[in-house]
Amino acid sequence: QVQLVESGGGLVQAGGSLRLSCAASGRSFSMYTMGWFRQAPGKEREFVAAINWSGDSTYYADSVKGRFTISRDNAKNTVYLQMNSLKPEDTAVYYCAADRRLRRTLISTMTTSDFGSWGQGTQVTVSS
Repeated sequence: QVQLVESGGGLVQAGGSLRLSCAASGRSFSMYTMGWFRQAPGKEREFVAAINWSGDSTYYADSVKGRFTISRDNAKNTVYLQMNSLKPEDTAVYYCAADRRLRRTLISTMTTSDFGSWGQGTQVTVSS
């Protein structure tokens, strides 16, 4: 289990950018696939992006592909989500999450239930 704390959310105009950070505690951070999810009011939590434990494989939801970039710094136990060209429909609470398994090799088929540790979330609001 890792403990996760997100930061970096806020209010931004459409077309703007934000960078979210997720700081993890625990010695095994570098062995977990990490993901970002979001949940808008009245909607289910949805997958946004994932990065494998070594950082050389990423996967994105179609809705954010080409606009968002997930990255990680294992030396700092931190995963990032760079969000560019933000749209009002990106408004949501954003959560980071850690895989239940160590050193997973295939991340493109992961679902919400594959992630076992979650942060408290950070609000992102995009105004039109």
